[in-house]
Amino acid sequence: MAEGLNWHARRERFLNNWHAKRAAGQPGATGFVSQPEPHGLGMVTRGRQLIAGNLMFAGHLVEARGAVIWDQTAPNAAWAEDIHRFAWLDDLAAVGDARARHLAQDWLWDWARRYGAGKGRVWTPETTGRRVIRWIQHAVFLLRGQDADAQEVYFSTLSNQAHFLSRRWRSIHPGQARFEALTGLVYVGVALERMTDFTEPAHAALAEECAKRIDETGGIATRNPEELTEILTLLTWSREVLESTGHRVAPEITNAIARIAPTLRSLRHMNGALARYHGGGEGAEGRLEMALAASGTKTRRRKGLSMGYARLNAGRSSVIIDAAPAPSGAVSGRAHASTLGIELCSARRPLIVGCGPGAEFGSDFRRNNRATSAHSAITIDDQSSAAISDPKWVGAVRREWLERVPRKVPAHVDLVEDGLRFEGAHDGYVTRTGLTCARSIVLSHDGRSLSGEDFLVALEDTQKKRFDQAMQDAQLQGIPHHTRFHLHPDVDVGVDMGGQAVSLSLRSGEVWVFRFSGPAQMSVRPSLYLEAGRLKPRASKQIVLSGRAMEYATRVSWTMAKAQDTPTVSRDLVMDELELA
Repeated sequence: MAEGLNWHARRERFLNNWHAKRAAGQPGATGFVSQPEPHGLGMVTRGRQLIAGNLMFAGHLVEARGAVIWDQTAPNAAWAEDIHRFAWLDDLAAVGDARARHLAQDWLWDWARRYGAGKGRVWTPETTGRRVIRWIQHAVFLLRGQDADAQEVYFSTLSNQAHFLSRRWRSIHPGQARFEALTGLVYVGVALERMTDFTEPAHAALAEECAKRIDETGGIATRNPEELTEILTLLTWSREVLESTGHRVAPEITNAIARIAPTLRSLRHMNGALARYHGGGEGAEGRLEMALAASGTKTRRRKGLSMGYARLNAGRSSVIIDAAPAPSGAVSGRAHASTLGIELCSARRPLIVGCGPGAEFGSDFRRNNRATSAHSAITIDDQSSAAISDPKWVGAVRREWLERVPRKVPAHVDLVEDGLRFEGAHDGYVTRTGLTCARSIVLSHDGRSLSGEDFLVALEDTQKKRFDQAMQDAQLQGIPHHTRFHLHPDVDVGVDMGGQAVSLSLRSGEVWVFRFSGPAQMSVRPSLYLEAGRLKPRASKQIVLSGRAMEYATRVSWTMAKAQDTPTVSRDLVMDELELA
């Protein structure tokens, strides 16, 4: 099959090309009716890197001082997709000086010259939605000093993209990209002359997406916190431009915003970063705060789970636990086998983490970091609690789905005498070993201590028979299990008490001490921490409790507590450095 594409992907490519060329012949806008405010949270440091010729996208750096971005050979498809989305306009606008503006103008008008008439494979609805939003939001920055001919090219090319998007947004797989496309069409309808007919169809479609894709608890099917943040951002932008131009906002949009905001507050650690689960990172700096402020919703979720996550917080500590079945099927293209994984943050400093999403660092990291062993969770026999499929087609995109995910994941949070207690379990290993994984975690009232118990239990007769068979297969040597605690790279690790305890020093000056009991051996091993905006993973450590399940019930207990001489309140004055490496 040509280029590895299936028939659906080839059909989608053909339709994109056909509609892109048709859009170029449609009537275009000649000016603005209204000008939406720029909301992009660009970074001055990234903008200056672009001006210096350091083109870093999708985890790859291309050094091309003075060169046109479109002339560069893309290291991979994600890099090419990133540059054509034009999110880099946020960074150049954040710099805001003449050099930044001239570079943005040169790149944009060169894009219009090369691709504006529907040429090239850069015309996909997934990238066009974000591109249209950025072109309109930064119009004042872009059009300053441009003559009439240049402005005509700008409005003509922008109109072509709007016509294309109006015909192709339905082909986008439901999720963030579809919300981006519809938000882009709302912007077009309210901002551009001769485009007002776009407003109500896009508005109605956006309302329908809110009703279909945002559940009653304010969550989405992918369970990706960063994606949910981006969707909230898009909805608040749409609401703002509609209200500012006198349109009545559909209640489905308003209600979705009101449902999402409390959920995101529950998924935010003490340092303001998002929990990193199911393909999501901690989020662009300031994005979550801006979205929550724009939502106008002050309420916080107090009971139950938030999008399947349990939250414990006390004192200066926050714990967020993946406490629901992992996504499966077509929505699980970025999901992880992280059930019962935990994250711990002490004030500004992450302590226990997951390795993070690895898509920017290549296919091996992307796949490996979806495994249970890349999370602070329990694994049995070095297998994941959910299987990662061979690549499958989701529309025109190849994805590796999660299969055989845990189905029974009971979980709840209680207030107990010692603090806040989480109890949860999952059946991800029952079919293979007969063992149910269970986890009980208590965060003390002052946030200075986190204690946990991990159980492996064969509960029913059929499960005990499976365990017996697994023991026979293991020649009665026991079923190997590992409980991992991945540590943030900034945590300094020291083994104490003859290997019976581990001291964990944070850059704030806090010291935590890890101890354990039960039939296990403790080791400190290398780990990796992956985060967006870096060229390579950061080296880190992980604490691993290893043992073998010999009976129908196995229990391992552990504690993490601040050292006695660690003050209850400390001034964390150490500033983090921005690094690319």
